[in-house]
Amino acid sequence: MATTCVPAGSPGVGEAPPPWKAPPPLLCAVVVVAAAAAWCAARALEWAWLRPRRLGRALRAQGLRGTAYRPLAGDAQLADRLSREARSRPPLPPGCHAVVHRAMPLFHHAMEEHGKTSITWFGPVPRVTIADPALVRQVLSNKFGHFEKVGFGQLQRLLHYGLSTHEGDKWARHRRIINPAFHLDKLKRMLPAFASCCADLVNRWEAGPAAAGGGGEPRCEVDVWPEMQRLTGDVISRAAFGSSYLEGRRIFQLQEEQVRLAMLSASKIHIPGYMMLPTRINRRMKRIAAEIEGILRGMIAKREDALIAGEATAGDDLLGLLLESNMEQSRGSSDGGGRGASSGSMSTDDIVGECKLFYFAGMETTSILLTWTLVVLCMHPEWQDRAREEVLRVLGGGTTPDYDGLSRLKIVTMVLYEVLRLYTPLPAVHRRTYKPMELGGVRYPAGVTLVLPLLCVHHDRDVWGPDADDFRPERFAEGVAGALGGDRPPAFFPFGGGPRTCVGQSFALLEAKMGLAMILRGFALELSPSYSHAPFPAPLLKPEHGAQVMLTKLP
Repeated sequence: MATTCVPAGSPGVGEAPPPWKAPPPLLCAVVVVAAAAAWCAARALEWAWLRPRRLGRALRAQGLRGTAYRPLAGDAQLADRLSREARSRPPLPPGCHAVVHRAMPLFHHAMEEHGKTSITWFGPVPRVTIADPALVRQVLSNKFGHFEKVGFGQLQRLLHYGLSTHEGDKWARHRRIINPAFHLDKLKRMLPAFASCCADLVNRWEAGPAAAGGGGEPRCEVDVWPEMQRLTGDVISRAAFGSSYLEGRRIFQLQEEQVRLAMLSASKIHIPGYMMLPTRINRRMKRIAAEIEGILRGMIAKREDALIAGEATAGDDLLGLLLESNMEQSRGSSDGGGRGASSGSMSTDDIVGECKLFYFAGMETTSILLTWTLVVLCMHPEWQDRAREEVLRVLGGGTTPDYDGLSRLKIVTMVLYEVLRLYTPLPAVHRRTYKPMELGGVRYPAGVTLVLPLLCVHHDRDVWGPDADDFRPERFAEGVAGALGGDRPPAFFPFGGGPRTCVGQSFALLEAKMGLAMILRGFALELSPSYSHAPFPAPLLKPEHGAQVMLTKLP
């Protein structure tokens, strides 16, 4: 008789199977944690190794060369070493304007070693330098919408989050609202504020040499770098906030500290989540940002209430003009006004971001332009004399410069353009490909950063000739369009280019002309023996050891 073998523990014939038992909770938790860890590990591997290697191979397959990728850090160590080496070298001799190797050591090294179109790495992100002026113009024009601004996340927001950081429809809407505040007729109305701040500077300087002269030659030494920061901070405070000038001064002081702290954090921002860590610098930066935004929100609310109630007009300052333009846009796109942003207007948070950008861009860049202009005119006294003679001839010795007079200062304009070329305030701009894009015969995959080294382009001997590092303002005798001669298009990008050209360009140049004209007709300038010529990117091109100048009061 056949027998059936039943495994031990199995239900017998005709018996129901035992009920299913759920795994213990601890086992479920272990499985979930293991799955999450595996997912995070896979993402980290993709971010830190697989994707960079894939992008690097795609670029090198098309003939591009550059530095080798080092996981996570990229070229951070190389950049730090080259920067330390550049800063450890003796300062440049006075009159030497070959500043690229000192101001942009990593990109200068990469282009020397691997060509003008070369690869470097910012953490796991490949960066390709684009130094051909025609390609730079094409990227800046953003004709096909394939390039986007490269932001720096929370660090950038702590500094500013205005027009320069926006993309797409938001950028177009903000630009449309902001443009009217920078129309020429509005800028003309701001000239008295410019002149008042410049007169305060001149009066303060006149008291200095007079006190230091002691009956002899009225001379004294001044570090013009902090003086120009103070001047442009005063200008932007008055021009942006008008009657709220004292509150504007407080914002200027806080924003100045914020820039210094941001530079200390800049080398670590490629580390994911670094800005969220409760470090001493991060905590201080967040407190500063909160205080600045609190002051601005209070100012904006008072202005809006007054405008809505009909108790005040916009006035001649940037904040009032911006609010007026924003309310007009709001009325044109919806039935309401006030502080709630309609689809066509800016919210209060947007306006706060634009006000922070006024400070960051308007104060820093113009102060750098004026500082380097004064230093360069000390190095080239023949051009200082020519510019002063023009100022005295066109504007006279005591009257407040007006727009018509400033617009006739041809030599002063030539000098400012040449200084912008040699000492471009923002040495490089960055764009990112968010989808595959062909440029100059190279097909760039999505996720590649294109670095436009504007300072390198402005010093390129293949573009400007063998005297590219020389100070020759006569290049611009026929304006920017004729700077290179012949039919060649200009390779001059101090204010960017294309549709994203700096909206405050005319504001900055008028302010610089006003300041330079009033200084030249009051003082003769020469470099102090204590001055060290050491341009340094921080991130704008600043004098590392200050800009000490000897002032001699003119009769």
